[in-house]
Amino acid sequence: MKSPARLFTVLLLALLLTACGASAALRLPAQSEPAFNGPVAPESGVAGADESMRALDSSVFTDAGAAVERLVVRTANLSLVVEDPALSAEAIAAMAEAMGGFVVSTNLYQTSYGDPAVLSTQGSITIRVPAERFEEAMSRLKEDAEEVRSENSSAQDVTQQYTDLQSRLRNLEAAETQLREIMASATKTEDVLRIFEELRKVREEIEVIKGQIQYFEESASLSAITVELIPDVAAQPLQIGGWKPEGTAKQALEALIRGLQTLADALIWLAICGVPAAILLGLPAWAGIRAARRRRAAQAGQAPKPESKSK
Repeated sequence: MKSPARLFTVLLLALLLTACGASAALRLPAQSEPAFNGPVAPESGVAGADESMRALDSSVFTDAGAAVERLVVRTANLSLVVEDPALSAEAIAAMAEAMGGFVVSTNLYQTSYGDPAVLSTQGSITIRVPAERFEEAMSRLKEDAEEVRSENSSAQDVTQQYTDLQSRLRNLEAAETQLREIMASATKTEDVLRIFEELRKVREEIEVIKGQIQYFEESASLSAITVELIPDVAAQPLQIGGWKPEGTAKQALEALIRGLQTLADALIWLAICGVPAAILLGLPAWAGIRAARRRRAAQAGQAPKPESKSK
C-alpha cells in the first residue's frame, strides 16, 4: 500500500482539480490528454494509476460537448386596470391552477383616490404556469383586463450555467467514489478521519449543486408572471376638473340635516323649558291684567251720568 504522505498528496490534488473541473472540461482540446482528476485505489501501481485516471476523466468529460436541450427561463410583469382587483386575483389564481401551475403570492390592500379620499382595493399576484402555455396565459390576462397599463417580458438562456453545473456534479461524484475507496482501504485512524472530512465537504458541495440544477429546471419548466391589479378609473366617483357633483350633493344634504336638527332641538327645548316658564310667568301677569280690567269696568259703571239742560 502507498505511504500515507503520498496518498494524501494525491487526494488533495484530486480535490483541487475537481473544484475547477467544469471549466477545464469546456476548454480541453479534442486531442489533449485528459487532466488528472482524482486519486486511484491504493492497490494500483503507478502505471495502473495513470490508466485509471485517464479512464475516469474520459467518462467524466465524454458528454461535456454533447448537444443539450436549451433551458430558457421566461418571466413577465403586467400592470392591468380591472373593475374589481379582488375578483380578478381569484380568477387569475383559478386560471393558473387550471393550466397546471400555481400561485406564488397574492397581495391585496386598501388605497385611496381623489380628494376627498375614496378607498378602493388594489393588489398584485404572482403565478407560475407551464412554459409551453406562457403565451396563452399572457393573452388571457390581457383579454380580461379593462386596460393594459404596461407589459414587460424577458427570457434568460441558462443552458451554459446548467451544463457547467452538471459537469461539476459529475466530477464531484467521481471524486466521492474514489474517496470512499481510499477510506475503505485506510488503516490508520487519523487517515480515516481526514478522508471522512474531505468526503463530507465533497458531499455538501454535491447537494448544493443538485439544488441549483433543480432550480434551473423548475424555473425553465414553469414561467413566472407577476400582475399588478389597479382598480378601474370608470368605477371610481365622477370627477370633472376636480369638481365632484356627488360631493356637493352630499354637503347640501348634510347642511339640510343639520338645519332640521337645530330646529328640532329648539322645539324640544321650547317644549321642555319654554312652556313651563311661560305658564309660571304668564299666569300672574294674566291675573293682574284681568283684575285691572275689572276695576276699570267697575269705575266706569259708578260714574254719575251728566244732566241734560233744557232749552
